Amino acid sequence: MAVLAASVLGLVFDGVELGLMPIAALSVSKSLLGTAFSATAGGDWFARFTAALMLGAAVGGIALGNLGDRIGRTRAMGLSILFYSIFAAMGAWAQTVEQMLVLRFLVGLGVGGMWPNGMALVAESWPGASKPLVSGVMSAGLNAGILLLSQLARLWPITPDSWRWIFQLSGVPALLGIVVLVALPESPAWLESRGLSRKKPTPLKDLFRPSLLRVTLGAIVISAIPMVGAWAASKWMIPWADSVAGASNTAYKAATQGWWAIGAMIGSLVGAQLAGWMGRRRSYLFISAGASALTIAMFQMTAPLQPGFHAVVFAQGLVATLFFGWLALYLPELFPVAVRATGSGLAYNSGRFATAVGVLGAGMLFSALGGDYPLVGTICAGIYVFGIAAIWLVEERRV
Repeated sequence: MAVLAASVLGLVFDGVELGLMPIAALSVSKSLLGTAFSATAGGDWFARFTAALMLGAAVGGIALGNLGDRIGRTRAMGLSILFYSIFAAMGAWAQTVEQMLVLRFLVGLGVGGMWPNGMALVAESWPGASKPLVSGVMSAGLNAGILLLSQLARLWPITPDSWRWIFQLSGVPALLGIVVLVALPESPAWLESRGLSRKKPTPLKDLFRPSLLRVTLGAIVISAIPMVGAWAASKWMIPWADSVAGASNTAYKAATQGWWAIGAMIGSLVGAQLAGWMGRRRSYLFISAGASALTIAMFQMTAPLQPGFHAVVFAQGLVATLFFGWLALYLPELFPVAVRATGSGLAYNSGRFATAVGVLGAGMLFSALGGDYPLVGTICAGIYVFGIAAIWLVEERRV
């Protein structure tokens, strides 16, 4: 139970980091830019902060995931927690937006490293557990962290004059990182593997041989679409809510993120089950169409402070995060056993790299459109439509 509790807590605090800048970005930018701040500049820096985090998560997912294979799951997980906690706390003393940008990249390293090591540790310590259930619980932990952050920000609003406290508080999980490093039991499977002759790692080039090329490219595309959609389209709703509610209702942006996180927790839990019930391809089609429609509705059929806004935000969070439970179940099924871990990891982290590029593109679009949140969110929601076609790039497979 200690392994499961520590892993879920690590992902809860991971979620806090994922939700931090969407809710704090405009306040941070207003404070650090001073008279140079404008509505367009605020959105541009929101995109940059997000892209830096995603780029760091992609690098961390690869580097710290590999480190877990070399030095152990608990050590790599403990280091990941220390990374995202310490560098997040250092944000409280940032004096320029450039300093904050570098820190968000470093935070991303830990955010990316937590997921593969936490998932591997739980899967290897509880080998008899249902994979869809474990995946759902762990994904729900991420969104529980986003929900926790939103409730804290409702009680103590984040404003241009009061935002450094939330970064200081983000350093508290470092205590968990220390406990994990010194006291958490190591994965039995990893310990056993140390006494065995290890297989030579699968070269990445094997994934691009003719027999696997279509599978690999298809897996990268279907992984990238939900990630780019989540960060380049959906997340604009939070700074949009902040810009509309403004100083008159400083807790509104936190309430917006909270409603999204509640929906996302449900979506994370049932995404894999939906794939089993409807079938892999049909469920991806359903999720793609639903996420596209709800994201467009969120930006075009309602608006912050209107009565139905939070209901649509909740529904969008639920449907758009079905993808991530789906991916955890489906990606391993696509690849033969010999290249399963390598192929799944490549696809997932390539999606993160694509997200960093997509978010920067959305930021440039935001500036070109003069800071029009609904329009940029609507345009970027089109990424989900590609999922309807992209799923035909891969086959329906089951293990």
